[in-house]
Amino acid sequence: MSDVRVIIQRDSEREERVVTTGTTAADLFSGERTVVAARVAGELKDLAYEVKDGETVEGVEISSEDGLGILRHSTAHVLAQAVQELFPEAKLGIGPPVKDGFYYDFDVAEPFTPEDLKRIEKKMQEIQKRGQRFARRVTNDEDARVELADEPYKLELIGLKGNAANAAEGADAEVGAGELTIYDNLDAKTGELCWKDLCRGPHLPTTRNIPAFKLMRSAAAYWRGSEKNPQLQRIYGTAWPSKDELKAYLDFLVEAEKRDHRKLGAELDLFSIPEELGSGLAVFHPKGGIVRREMENYSRQKHEDADYEFVNTPHISKEQLFETSGHLPHYSDGMFPPLEFDGQNYRLKAMNCPMHNLIFKARGRSYRELPLRLFEFGTVYRYEKSGVVHGLTRARGFTQDDSHIYCTKEQMAGELDSLLTFVLDLLRDYGLSDFELELSTRDDSPKFIGTDEEWEEATEALRQAAEKQGLPLVPDPGGAAYYGPKISVQAKDAIGRSWQMSTIQVDFQQPKRFQLEYTAADGSKQQPVMIHRALFGSIERFFAVLLEHYAGAFPAWLAPVQALGIPIGDAHVPYLAEFAKKAKAAGLRVDVDSSSDRMQKKIRNAQKAKVPFMVIAGDEDMAAGAVSFRYRDGSQENGIPVDEAIAKIVKVVEDRVQI
Repeated sequence: MSDVRVIIQRDSEREERVVTTGTTAADLFSGERTVVAARVAGELKDLAYEVKDGETVEGVEISSEDGLGILRHSTAHVLAQAVQELFPEAKLGIGPPVKDGFYYDFDVAEPFTPEDLKRIEKKMQEIQKRGQRFARRVTNDEDARVELADEPYKLELIGLKGNAANAAEGADAEVGAGELTIYDNLDAKTGELCWKDLCRGPHLPTTRNIPAFKLMRSAAAYWRGSEKNPQLQRIYGTAWPSKDELKAYLDFLVEAEKRDHRKLGAELDLFSIPEELGSGLAVFHPKGGIVRREMENYSRQKHEDADYEFVNTPHISKEQLFETSGHLPHYSDGMFPPLEFDGQNYRLKAMNCPMHNLIFKARGRSYRELPLRLFEFGTVYRYEKSGVVHGLTRARGFTQDDSHIYCTKEQMAGELDSLLTFVLDLLRDYGLSDFELELSTRDDSPKFIGTDEEWEEATEALRQAAEKQGLPLVPDPGGAAYYGPKISVQAKDAIGRSWQMSTIQVDFQQPKRFQLEYTAADGSKQQPVMIHRALFGSIERFFAVLLEHYAGAFPAWLAPVQALGIPIGDAHVPYLAEFAKKAKAAGLRVDVDSSSDRMQKKIRNAQKAKVPFMVIAGDEDMAAGAVSFRYRDGSQENGIPVDEAIAKIVKVVEDRVQI
């Protein structure tokens, strides 16, 4: 045996250690129970990996992003083993980790039932307690085909080795581009084979290293995501480093379910998505229309104050317009099929920017007009696949609050600074305050157009603007639009979920493609810089985000009904009707519940409707020329003079605060 020198990396500290040949990563991190894998030269390895001379080895904590992925991938293997022990005829698809959990696809004769999931979860618990060892084994295509002859989907993946991009979402966890490997689940005592799967790994040392998991649901899923392929049954689960974290996650899901905008939209009579219209096409009811109007009106006012000019464009265009912009070659899958009439193809508008370019081009432009800021609430239509359509957050018809700013290169930096500040301040006005920024850049994909120098200049301008905000800046290589880099504002809601909100993109390409130009101070013709900006993203999606953020209890300025009069008895209805008349004259939205329901039921109904102010009146209130307030949290404030009560509601509305 010979000496092996390795460097152990822990955060910023490096420790050099001399060990013997055959030392594993598990030996290096012995006693560190939260370390479940190792990172060697940037690659994740099992703890059973034997370290080599000169290598730098870093422990991977189970609670880290990579550690969670390994935990969840390992749990997916336990799920698959449990299914095949209970359903021997089941054929294996893929089983990758995903955000907050994992899934595994199976080809079975019948869909899984809730009772099946309970049995499978119980079997998984048994396997977990057995402490089976995950053991990596290198193989080759020929041997793997013999071993997995009864698994047709695995055989297909073997054929895709080295080309995982063509396999499926999650298939890279199976084959990847390197060595072909199989993971054996070995009996803890005898070492006998219990189960095996084609997999890249890495995995936890044993099934006992899985602290907490739960199966969530099952659903149908097409093999490799294509409707042309067989439909499999997918089981979703979640796994966490501790039982407390699992419980916290399940509690979070319960709260998220309560806040689901589709559920709240129906309960509060805000919007619906009628089957007669089609998937992803919503109609807003009167109460939802009020919320939407207030959102739009406030945004309009802020844009007017910031010197934006309002424009309007049609919902349909000749197809050639989107050829010119470059969208059709790069984005045709996201557009509805062409409509043919008058001997030409037309398209439903999927984006507003080409039409704004035509507005800029409609006449000669001078440098004195720049920056020119165009703004539109422009409705667009996108052909989202049925599997991804989700209420208002992923729709087929929606309205973007779309701006396109045309400026000189000298103005670009200042415009990006002020634009990002404008975006963040407006989002704060709507009640969001926890942000991070994502900088999406190009990669080696052929979809990106323009020169390296143009991309470098645009990217650096966005980076400098982002850094001035003092917010976390997360890189997103390859996430840029085909024509330019972008900054995306990620906002966290009241329960910590991150939503992509505003986007800002720098575009040197569309002005070139549309031959946009302005006359510079020296009389020369110059090409403007085009900055794309959607603040809400879409009004429908932002509506959904705010609905979930506030759990339906909108601040008074957005609430459909800001105050509801609740009479103690029928004799008090006229008094509250007069109160409502005065309040409406002050610009408030006030109703009176004059139904035959008892007062307590009226209060319960108002609470369910999440009305900010319940205005109660009885004999004493009438005698004193006053009312009583009852708030959403059940607290009450009595004997408030009518004029003072109206002034108080007006102030809460004008201050845009949550009560």
